[in-house]
Amino acid sequence: MGVFSLESVIESFEASTRDAGKVQIETLRRILEENAEAEYLQSWGLAGRTDPDSFKACVPLVTHPDLEPYIRRIADGDASPVLTGKPITSMSLSSGTTQGRPKLVPFNDELVKSTMQIYQTSYAFRNREFPIANGKALQFIYSSKQIMTRGGLTATTATTNVYRSEQFKCTMKNLQSQCCSPDEVIFGSDFHQSLYCHLLCGLIFSNEVQLVSSTFAHSIVHAFRTFEEVWEELCADIRGGVLSSRITIPSMRAAVSELLKPNPELADSIDKKCSHLSNWYGVIPELWPNAKYVYGIMTGSMEPYLKKLRHYAGNLPLMTADYGSSEGWIAANVNPALPPESATFAVLPDIGYFEFIPLEEKPEQTLEKRPSTAPYAESEPVGLTEVEVGKEYEMVITSFAGLYRYRLGDVVKVAGFYNSTPELKFVCRRSLLLTINIDKNTEKDLQLAVEEAAKLLAAEKLEVVDFSSHVDVSTDPGHYVIFWELNGDAGEDVLSSCCDCLDRSFIDAGYVGSRKVRAIGPLELRVVQRGTFQKILDHFLSLGAAVSQFKTPRCVGLSNSKVLQILNNNVMDRYFSAAYD
Repeated sequence: MGVFSLESVIESFEASTRDAGKVQIETLRRILEENAEAEYLQSWGLAGRTDPDSFKACVPLVTHPDLEPYIRRIADGDASPVLTGKPITSMSLSSGTTQGRPKLVPFNDELVKSTMQIYQTSYAFRNREFPIANGKALQFIYSSKQIMTRGGLTATTATTNVYRSEQFKCTMKNLQSQCCSPDEVIFGSDFHQSLYCHLLCGLIFSNEVQLVSSTFAHSIVHAFRTFEEVWEELCADIRGGVLSSRITIPSMRAAVSELLKPNPELADSIDKKCSHLSNWYGVIPELWPNAKYVYGIMTGSMEPYLKKLRHYAGNLPLMTADYGSSEGWIAANVNPALPPESATFAVLPDIGYFEFIPLEEKPEQTLEKRPSTAPYAESEPVGLTEVEVGKEYEMVITSFAGLYRYRLGDVVKVAGFYNSTPELKFVCRRSLLLTINIDKNTEKDLQLAVEEAAKLLAAEKLEVVDFSSHVDVSTDPGHYVIFWELNGDAGEDVLSSCCDCLDRSFIDAGYVGSRKVRAIGPLELRVVQRGTFQKILDHFLSLGAAVSQFKTPRCVGLSNSKVLQILNNNVMDRYFSAAYD
């Protein structure tokens, strides 16, 4: 790639977004020509045509289960062109915390290339706004276990596939953000040991760190909650130059010990700074004085962690990373100065072919039972440049890695245009979280209800560490259950009020109506023991998930029985709402 030039990256983005419609036609042509041999495409009778109209007329919209038989064949060793012209050499595992098991998604070099393109684009815009000199990044990144498919392909998370590539290391060098930690820490087999070493390496290079980042905001918050508990031990390591006995993996121990030299001055300085902090407010700029910002995905299911992240970040700006999924990248954050809650993402028209299914809320007249799917009325998909500002859509992607007209399940809103490409705001996952009757509450509705009720805890100097929910239909009528883990003990009267507040904060008309006529029972708040959500994280790690891709399951269905069991086994107190009595 040669020397990285911010100007040339921005110029190329400007050029591709000026006539995004034309670039999309060209991108689709490339995808279809490169994969013309693929059995899947041939079965739909495209007969060599590569124009959008023929493509849409011949190839159907699909979801993951439709492609599963093809993906399974590739995973089992079928080397013929099944979904792509060139053979698929590895698989990505989706974060999989929604249904309880990860999905397999084809991964190839094209996806590494598009990842680098996204990284470079957003970095160029970020660096124009917040320039960083040649320094290091304190990155809480972790690889995940690799599993071998029956056909001998490695399957691991998309991020791990990227971290392992030479292209990634080369790009990070060019982007002047090399990780403080050696590879042995990133690719370590024990997350708890890796996290400790990330913190230690970050402190060793504290004056060189220019930014603090992770894939998801959750990982950064988790890292600093851990820091609160282990900082004295970290100081002792630095003071004596000897690594804590908690690090038992030989390769990790050797790599970090090489960086660690006795440094009583640094240990004293860390000790002094930590002792003077008020409840850890602003710990990041205090210990890493040259950091310019905190970076990671902070939208969607990560929004609940922003308050805590701001607490740790003090006056440092929080910057949300780009918009993509295990299936592929979509859009870059080209307005880095916006706070995460208002972030928008400009679609890169040459990274894939995109369609948008217009979604209209369905009017519900009656309180009759209905299936819990399809809260939206759908219209025919429209192209990238045909979307309208202010409207909501479901994303459909066609990628260079064998996904054609693949429904992502993400709902986005068009916030505006950058040249002729839309700027998207992530709204929620399409799948409804909480629904019993005609009520429909999304992850965002749940988050807002939790935020509202958590205000009652703030007066007691308490906070919600994490939360989840469950629809309990074993009772008649069914009711919502909210699980809370708190950072301390709250009185019964406070928790009773929180429970009522949660119930009242679901303002969806179907929910309110159903509660009033007793078609839905009183909301139940279950307070779980400290460390319960850590147990859930450990459960997913044991299944081979990567911490850097972990998302707390916000709604746990019966299909996710193990997580439901962990939550229920750790319940300390239960409260029922009296909001509609």
